[in-house]
Amino acid sequence: MNELSEQEVVRRNSLQELYKLGINPFPPEAFEVNANSEEIKKNFDAEANNYQDVVIAGRIMGRRIMGKASFTEIQDEKGRIQLYFNRDIICPDEDKTLYNTVFKKLLDIGDIIGITGSAFTTQTGELSIRVKSFKILSKALRPLPIVKEKDGKSYDAFTDPEQRYRQRYVDLIVNSHVRETFVKRSKVINSMREFFNARDYLEVETPILQPIPGGASARPFVTHHNALNIPLYLRIANELYLKRLIVGGFEGVYEFAKDFRNEGMDKTHNPEFTVMEIYVAYKDYNWMMDFTEQMLEKVAMDINGTTELTYGENQVNFKAPFARVTMLDSIKEYTGFDLNGKSEDEIRDVCKEIGLNVDDSMGKGKLIDEIFGEKCEHNYIQPTFITDYPVEMSPLCKKHRDNDELTERFELFVNGKELANAYTELNDPIDQKARFEEQLKLSEKGDDEAMFIDQDFVRALEYAMPPTSGMGIGIDRLVMFMTNQESIQEVLLFPQMRPEKKKVVATDAEFEARGVATELITLVRKAGVNTIEELKQQAVNKFHGQICGLRKKMKLEIKNPTVDQVKAWIEG
Repeated sequence: MNELSEQEVVRRNSLQELYKLGINPFPPEAFEVNANSEEIKKNFDAEANNYQDVVIAGRIMGRRIMGKASFTEIQDEKGRIQLYFNRDIICPDEDKTLYNTVFKKLLDIGDIIGITGSAFTTQTGELSIRVKSFKILSKALRPLPIVKEKDGKSYDAFTDPEQRYRQRYVDLIVNSHVRETFVKRSKVINSMREFFNARDYLEVETPILQPIPGGASARPFVTHHNALNIPLYLRIANELYLKRLIVGGFEGVYEFAKDFRNEGMDKTHNPEFTVMEIYVAYKDYNWMMDFTEQMLEKVAMDINGTTELTYGENQVNFKAPFARVTMLDSIKEYTGFDLNGKSEDEIRDVCKEIGLNVDDSMGKGKLIDEIFGEKCEHNYIQPTFITDYPVEMSPLCKKHRDNDELTERFELFVNGKELANAYTELNDPIDQKARFEEQLKLSEKGDDEAMFIDQDFVRALEYAMPPTSGMGIGIDRLVMFMTNQESIQEVLLFPQMRPEKKKVVATDAEFEARGVATELITLVRKAGVNTIEELKQQAVNKFHGQICGLRKKMKLEIKNPTVDQVKAWIEG
C-alpha cells in the first residue's frame, strides 16, 4: 500500500480536527439549494436587489485568505462563482472558531460546501455572494490537480489522456470543456429520439445476453449461465430481435443499445459501444437514405445551430441531400478495377495486384470489403451514401431489385469513416436460411467473425415479415463528429482501459543501496518518491530543497543531506 502524500496527511488531520469540533464533514441530511452560479450571473440586477436570500452549493476551486475577510471560488454544475467571507458576518458572537479555524485552516480546495448569502458586486466589479453561513458537505481527502496560469500560459493542467480516462471524475471537475462534450452527447440522443417519436415509432429494449450472437459479423464476448449450464454471448447487434418485433406487428421500432465486440481497441473502436438501430415496415433503403439525412441534419442543427461542422482539419456539412455512390463504382474509381461479375479467385488476384494482404479464409465479401476499406473509404469526407453492396457482404440484406449479385444496402461515410449502415431487409425465410448456411461455410474455413445460424429468427420470418428497411448508427462516432473529437475515448465517460500498471514501491534496502541514509528514507517517501525510477527523475537542487524543508517541518533531529549526497542518490 502506497504511503499518503504530505497533502493527504494534512487533509486527514484536518478531518480529525473537524470531528473534534463536533462538525460532521460528511453530513447525512439534504442541503436544498435555490439557485446556481449560471442563473445568478445571468439574472442578478443590483438595482432590483434580487438574489438576497441565496442558498447554493459547490466545490471549492480557489481561495484567497486574508485577515477577517477572504474570497473563495466555488464550482457547481453550471460554472463558478465567487464567495465573500467576512469573519464578523459568519461569527457575529465572540466565538470566531468557525471563521478563524474551520474556514481558514481546515477547509481545502476540493471540499464541497453549502452556503447561504446575498448577491452583490464587489468594488472591482465582480459578482459575488456575501456569505451569511456555510456548511461542510463533503471533505476532499485527495488534492485536485489545479491549473495555474501565468503570462497567458497554463501550468500543471490535467491533460494526460491516460490519467483523464482512468480518473474521469477528476477530469470532469477540472476540465469544464469535457463536461460540455457529455452534455452534447445527451442532446444528440434526445434529438434523435424526438425525430423518431414525432413519427410514432416505438422505443423498445431487447436482450443483451443472447444464446446466439446474431445481427452482425463480429467476434463476440462469451460468458456462461450457471443455472442453465449454457454459454451466452454479449450481443454484437440488436437487429434480429428488432425484426422479430416487426414480424409481431409493430411497424416502427428503435433502440439505443449497448453492443459488445471482442475485437481491437483504437481511437475509433471500444469493445463496448452505443448504437441506435431502427426498423420501419413497408419502407426500402431509398426511403431510409432520405430519412437518415433528414435526421442527421436535425441533429447537427439541434446541437451546434448549423449543419456546417469542423472535424479535425476538415469542414463537414450535414445539409441534406447527401451524395450517393455505388460500392463497385467507388472501387472502380479509386483502383481502376471493375469487379462486376468477378469470381472469388479473380478478386483475390486483384487484391494481390494492388498490394493487399489476403488469405484463403477470406470469402468474396471479405475481399471486396478489404479493397474498399483500404483504397476507397478514406476519400469520402463529406457525408456520402455508399450503396448496392455485393450479396456476399450482406447476409441479412435483400437482393437488389435490378441485379441479383448486389444487395439493397448502404453505408454512410463521413470524414472517411462509416457512420451508419442500412438495408432493405431480407424477409424471404428460404433465402435467409441459405445466406446463414453460406456464413457457416465461412466459419468452417476459419472466419471467426462469420454469423451464427439463428434458426428461431428463420422461424420468425416464416410467419411473414412485411417489407422493411432498417438502419443502425454508431452513437459514439456521431458524437465525435458533433463535438470535433478525434478519439472515441473523449466521448465515452468511462472507456475501456488496459489494466493499470501497479507501481512497485522500493524497499528501504533499495533506497539504502542508492546511498540514502536510513533516517532520510521517510523524507524521500514523504516527498512523493516511492520508486528508484522516480528518484532518478528528480532535479537535484529542487529535491534537496524538498527534503530539507520536510525535515524542518517535521522537526526531525537529523542532519540535512548535502546537495552532493542528493545528487549521488539521483545519479547513482
